[in-house]
Order: sequence, then structure tokens, then C-alpha cells
Amino acid sequence: MKNRGKLPVWLKRRMPASATYGDTRNTLKDLELETICTNANCPNRGQCWDRGTATVLILGNVCTRNCKFCSVGHGKPEPPAADEPDRIAEMSKRMGVKYLVITSVDRDDLPDGGAGHFAAVVNRCRELNDGMQFELLTGDFRDSMDESIEILGTALPFVFSHNVETVPSLYTKARPGGNYERSLDLLRKFKNRFSDTPTKSSMMFGLGETDEEVIEVLKDLRSVGVDRVAMGQYLKPSKESLDVVEYVEPAKFDWWGEKAKELGFSWVMSSPFTRSSYHAELERTDQ
Repeated sequence: MKNRGKLPVWLKRRMPASATYGDTRNTLKDLELETICTNANCPNRGQCWDRGTATVLILGNVCTRNCKFCSVGHGKPEPPAADEPDRIAEMSKRMGVKYLVITSVDRDDLPDGGAGHFAAVVNRCRELNDGMQFELLTGDFRDSMDESIEILGTALPFVFSHNVETVPSLYTKARPGGNYERSLDLLRKFKNRFSDTPTKSSMMFGLGETDEEVIEVLKDLRSVGVDRVAMGQYLKPSKESLDVVEYVEPAKFDWWGEKAKELGFSWVMSSPFTRSSYHAELERTDQ
């Protein structure tokens, strides 16, 4: 495929060195908080931290799965830190966070998949920072889906997000611990249970998917009630991760954005640097 080799110019960025970037870094370090920004080597870290935003990674930085597109460590995690909700709430207070994206490693070792910890973080933040809005980017709750959905319901309202990541034919290669139908089932069940809650998913391009496969995934997401979609370029985050098959040009992302809107998604972000939490604060409902 084209654009497979050298990193194209549209994917090159400089790391900022502003006071806001430094304050964000120092606050996260002081409170010993994990972020997906650092653990997944996200290319948007500089931009986001420069705006005073970050996506917190809860439940530790060791995942029970080993997806080949991800650089987060895998193995046997430690028990959840009981004071993590307090530290995140303090971070949001110090930084004046109005829209917080919370994600986690997969925790198949926990009976509720970590749903209770998600709820605890949201509810503790609300105690210190009235008016905050939230987006929860969760795993698939493989062994506790129905129970976990009910637990998350104790922390509404928020945007519920779960990423299908790629097309079904690439799951064995890219996401061996996941299951495409299970991911759709989670999104469907959550929407059926909490119909007024916006639901969201995200896809990576450049792993070898075809246009026809992408269209089918978008249709599948709409069929289970997903309202919002984010589409971005896969970039190899570590030496052990999957190689990039194709660098998709910006114009093609614009084309995909239009296709998603035609299919009825109410919120679409599609660009090479788009990630599931990139510019998520633009989804605030009070702007």
C-alpha cells in the first residue's frame, strides 16, 4: 500500500514547552497519576497537556490483555488503589478540569471488571467539583457485562465510550484478547439500558483494513445505537507493536468523516491525529 515507509509530513509535531504543559506534567507527577497519554505514547500528549487536559488511566498501568497495537504493559496487575478517586478529584480541582476522560487497562481479574472503580472516581470528582462532565472509555467487561453496566449507572450522567478499534478481520492480529461481537454487545446493552446516554466508539486506520470493511463497522455501530465516532491513524507506539501498513492521507479522513455523518452519527471526529479522547472536551453540552 502507499505511504507505508517514512513518516509523512502531516504526522510530524513538535512537543510544546509552555508553562501550561509544565503545570499539567507536574500536577500529574505530584499526585502520582497514570495517563493514557504517557502509557500509550500518544502523539497528542503535547497538544493536550499544553491545553491543560489529560486522559487519566485508572486501575494501574498493567493490563490483563496484550493487544498488539498498544504499548501499555501487560501481566498481573496490583489491586486497585483505594485513594485513586481522591487523587484524581484533587487533580481536577487543581487544574480546573470541566470535562474529564477516564479510561483504564483491562482488568479481567476483577469481578466487576473495574466498573465500581470507574463509578467511584466520577462520584468523588463530583463531590469536589460540581458541574464537571465525564467521558468513560471502558474495556468490554468480558465476564461481568450486565453487572458492570448496572454499576456504571450509579455514576450517570456521562458519555459512555468503548472502542471497537479495528475491523473484525484484523482482531486476531491486532486485538487477540478482544471480540468484535462482544464489543458491539456491550455498546448495545448500555444504550438499551440507558437510552439517554450518548455512546461513542473509535477506530484506527492503517492496519490493513479495506474501505468496505470500515463501512460495515460504521453501519454496525449505528445499528447498536452508537451516536459518536472517532477515527484516526494508527501509529506504532513501541518496537514490539504492530507495524503500520498504510499512512492514510488527511483528505481520506475528511471523506470518512462525511461518510460517518451520512450514516447518522451525531458527533464525528476524523483526522490523522484523532484518538478516542482527542479534543473530547468539545463534546461538552454546556458550550
